[in-house]
Amino acid sequence: MLTNPRAELNRYLRTETVGGALLLVAAAVALLWVNSPWGQSYLTLSETHLTIPPLHLDLTLADWVKDGLLAVFFFVAGLELKRELVVGELADPKRAALPIIAAVGGVVTPAIIAYTVGFGVDGMDRGWAIPVATDIAFALAVLAMTGSRIPASARVFLLSLAVVDDLMAIVLIAVLFTTGLAFTWLAAALACCAGWWFAQHKRWTSPLIYIPLALFCWYALHEAHIHPTLAGVACGLLTRVRPDEGEAEAPAARWEHRFQPISAGLCVPLFALFAAGVPINAEVFGDLFTDRLSLAIILGLLIGKTTGIFGISWLAVRTGIAERPAHLGYRDMFALSVLGAIGFTVSLLVAELALEDHPDSAELAKAAVLVTSMAASLAGSALLLRRGRVHRARRDADALEPEQ
Repeated sequence: MLTNPRAELNRYLRTETVGGALLLVAAAVALLWVNSPWGQSYLTLSETHLTIPPLHLDLTLADWVKDGLLAVFFFVAGLELKRELVVGELADPKRAALPIIAAVGGVVTPAIIAYTVGFGVDGMDRGWAIPVATDIAFALAVLAMTGSRIPASARVFLLSLAVVDDLMAIVLIAVLFTTGLAFTWLAAALACCAGWWFAQHKRWTSPLIYIPLALFCWYALHEAHIHPTLAGVACGLLTRVRPDEGEAEAPAARWEHRFQPISAGLCVPLFALFAAGVPINAEVFGDLFTDRLSLAIILGLLIGKTTGIFGISWLAVRTGIAERPAHLGYRDMFALSVLGAIGFTVSLLVAELALEDHPDSAELAKAAVLVTSMAASLAGSALLLRRGRVHRARRDADALEPEQ
């Protein structure tokens, strides 16, 4: 039987393993390209300006990807967050307690460590926010590839944790990187959001309504000097997630199904391609482990995220504030906490925003994020494979017991 090639490609791109693999391939291409004899062509491409004179938009190609295409990624993240808050794990206070508490620990602890280690270093007045975010796509891809044998509740915990984590990172982006606020344009952006909500309330479905609203909201936030990717989050959070009677699926589910392949297959890989191009040489490697800025990021991600997520989760469970996910032991949760130290997409974005006035420091910061995320993915994979063997042995023992 013939299948629709486009539908098959979309289905393939929706799998977390494929999305994570494309992200890694794009990052590897960027690293190889910028450190090859053709490295100058990479820098030239990144700095190529694309201008829209009537709108007074003059951005480099890298900025268009960072500010434009990445808004689609944040739109999908907003849809996921809205679904989790209304009908998912975060809708039940008891089930939501642990990932929310863990996310808070996973944001506060790395921020404190990074600020303490990098105190006084140029750019650390906002650079402490670099290690606070967990990369949803990357972390879930590693879990899908190496944690297939551990209970399904592991994915629910990690997804809920990463969604709340990214929400807090988005709030930090809005607070830290908003300068010279233009209130007229902010009002225009809020009007677009109100229009989006009204259209959802009236059950209007035409893309001729939503696409102009989304584009103008993005432009208004850009002109208001607020990071325009927040338009994606706002539209996602204002989208309806409960289907009406007789409706096959709600708009949030339908749009997530449609935009997730675009985000995973195009937007995030392109962002990785333009963000991960860091010149790597002996000097950079030496600075990674001696420079206080890079040490602040490495320790914030690897130590801060792991201890913050696991430590506060352990404390919440032991004190009875929250319940441990079904069939997960503390060692399983520690392995998942290590995956929380994968801070790729949002961390790279924050590094560019926080250190835009210090280009050399920004390159070093991005190298620290890349190295630490890779180390966390390898360590987390090893722990998950080990825990998978333990769970498989337990299931085999349980299966043999009735026979005996």
